[in-house]
Amino acid sequence: MNNITIYDVAREANVSMATVSRVVNGNPNVKPATRKKVSDVIEKLGYRPNAVARGLASKKTTTVGVIIPDISSIFFAELARGIEDIATMYKYNIILSSSDENIDKEFHLLNTMLGKQVDGIVFMGGNISDEHVKEFTNSPVPIVLAGSVDESGQVPSVNIDYEAAAFDAVTFFANKGHKHIAFVSGNPSALINEMKLTGYKRGLKEAGLSFDESYIVEGDYTYDSGIESFEKYLEVEDRPTAFIAGADEMALGIVHAAQDKGYNVPEDFEVISFDNTRLTLMVRPQITTIVQPLYDIGAVAMRLLTKLMNKEQVEEGLEKVILPHRIENRQSTK
Repeated sequence: MNNITIYDVAREANVSMATVSRVVNGNPNVKPATRKKVSDVIEKLGYRPNAVARGLASKKTTTVGVIIPDISSIFFAELARGIEDIATMYKYNIILSSSDENIDKEFHLLNTMLGKQVDGIVFMGGNISDEHVKEFTNSPVPIVLAGSVDESGQVPSVNIDYEAAAFDAVTFFANKGHKHIAFVSGNPSALINEMKLTGYKRGLKEAGLSFDESYIVEGDYTYDSGIESFEKYLEVEDRPTAFIAGADEMALGIVHAAQDKGYNVPEDFEVISFDNTRLTLMVRPQITTIVQPLYDIGAVAMRLLTKLMNKEQVEEGLEKVILPHRIENRQSTK
């Protein structure tokens, strides 16, 4: 039963293999009676078309590779959900792999997927280097970045305006009268974090506040780094009264560390995070956040990839998609 071939179906239905192929591929040039007879035999025998063989014949495998930094992350899971829903809509299968933000593993996965004859790749990574860009632009299939920034502008991508988002967060706090606003960043060498830091500094300048290096602490997007960051801030002479966290997990760490030390949020410290994953609603107080439309970033990236794979016309400027963001005001701010 596991080795039923198109030849077996053709013989049982007493038709040619070409006719079976037309039925399987939805070709309209088959008589209804013949289509039903072939479909009945396919169901009876349990025939499953060989995707590899079909790919060799059509030079398309209808398979897309998706490379994400951390398969366990709620952030990337939400992005991947958007990718998969659109892939399903356009009848593409997904091969999903986690790179652990290891550059060697990223390139290994890239080459592995190309070896599997994928029709395109959606890539997510914290730091898109010149080496990445070289690999992407030399790829035989289209590659689209989701939630990842290519400084050269050569690779199609879907993001929000990270600089503007950080600027908006600083402005939000400055308008409430805060003069000591901290920023818990991710890896400072990652371009997205550079953009956030630029927006943070611009927000301070426009609010007439001075920049203080001691208010910048590097985290690694984890809950524990949020806790560690808050403890470092307690040692600062003019300690912050407001925190901008570069990721939701770090924001949770900040809130819990403050509570463990006997402080109240938002009475003693106010907190804003990036991302707006479900975590922001699963903690008390619920966390005010910059809303990144994570599902939409994934969905739009996959839709853009389908256009590139099918060589559809993409309007000028639409290969660099910037989606809107907003601040969702919740209980971690007054």
